[in-house]
Amino acid sequence: MTNDHPPSPPGTRAEPPNLTGSPFDSDTFTSATFVTVGRGPHLAVASVWLLTRVGMVLLLMRDTLGIGGVGREVELYRHWYEQFAQGTFPPGDATWQYPPGAGLVIMAPGLLPWLGYVQAFVALTLLADAVVTLALARADSARLTHGTWIWVCGLPLLLHLPLARYDVQTTALAVLALLAVTARSTAAHQLGGALAGIGAMVKVWPALALIGTPRGRTTREAWTAAAVAALALLATLALFFSDSLGFLRQQGSRGIQIESLGGTALALAKATGAWPGGVEFRYGAIEYVGPYVSSLGHLALLLTVIAFGWLLLWRVRARRWTTSTPLDAALTAVLLFTVTSRVISPQYMIWLLGLAAVCLTSRRTVMRPVALLLLPAAALSSLAYPVLYDQVVAGTAQGLTVMVLRNGLLLAAALLAARRLWTATAAAPPES
Repeated sequence: MTNDHPPSPPGTRAEPPNLTGSPFDSDTFTSATFVTVGRGPHLAVASVWLLTRVGMVLLLMRDTLGIGGVGREVELYRHWYEQFAQGTFPPGDATWQYPPGAGLVIMAPGLLPWLGYVQAFVALTLLADAVVTLALARADSARLTHGTWIWVCGLPLLLHLPLARYDVQTTALAVLALLAVTARSTAAHQLGGALAGIGAMVKVWPALALIGTPRGRTTREAWTAAAVAALALLATLALFFSDSLGFLRQQGSRGIQIESLGGTALALAKATGAWPGGVEFRYGAIEYVGPYVSSLGHLALLLTVIAFGWLLLWRVRARRWTTSTPLDAALTAVLLFTVTSRVISPQYMIWLLGLAAVCLTSRRTVMRPVALLLLPAAALSSLAYPVLYDQVVAGTAQGLTVMVLRNGLLLAAALLAARRLWTATAAAPPES
């Protein structure tokens, strides 16, 4: 991977381009907010990573914060692991809602037979976390700045939840894919495409990492490799395991989860007495049930289609492509699909933090303000789950406040990302 700019000669300083006129684009914000030169930044990152990850592991070992039980998801993974050992995807299991590639992540702890399943899963998650950290640091090796720090300091805002979900592994695939497609060689583009394709088979959304690849050769190389890798993985899993597409039945039946934007709207309506519905545990999550829920679910799907249409329009209209455009477009796309989703689980924040971090490895990114919005959103997500989850489920004033603030920040981040991406690449330049 290469930096956006060659090193400046001694005694000079390369100024970042003024894309937006925002104070977030200043050289002070870009270079000196944390640590800047010498070996100190690398030691600082390593130290902070180690301290925070030890803290996350300790929290997971206790697992009593808020409602507790965050680690129960890994026990479910172990149950699925036992079914994979019998040569089948979980048959008729309403909680299995993942593409077939997820089975590889669920089976991966078997590579460490000297550890118990939970311990092996956490160890592999930490390994993926470390790979992301190293990749981000290498992508900006000449001037270690926000990219690595957003990831290293942002992930612990979600407390111990990242260690009990397989989203860190998925995010690692997307981050590595983006860093590869922004390199210059054909082999790198193909590698990035293959990683995105595999990621799509693990959790769908990494396919969006390729939405901003430059038109022409890079797009052909990356998208072709993604399709080949995804189809090859799908065919291989279908050959060795039965019911590999069973997850589609469960996904189509999902309702409105209480942590989604639609769920927050229903919670506010319920609090004012305008909606008589309630909550129910369905498909592995707590969802709203009652009048208008189905209509709201259809509206969410329509908004997702509209978001996809906007992304296609942006891609057609984009005139100016920089080295940061694929990174910025990926973050924007995932944000748009997140806020229009019927489900916004707290682990979705892992994806957004990873994509924000890779954006900030580039001096030409226009997503710095968006990344800053995601940090408090992550902290509020951990308040919503697990700390105050009982309040969120009950729809108390405290729970409603947390959800309104968190989802308000996500919506603001999505709209801001879309506007800045369009302004930087597709809008007509101002007349001089």
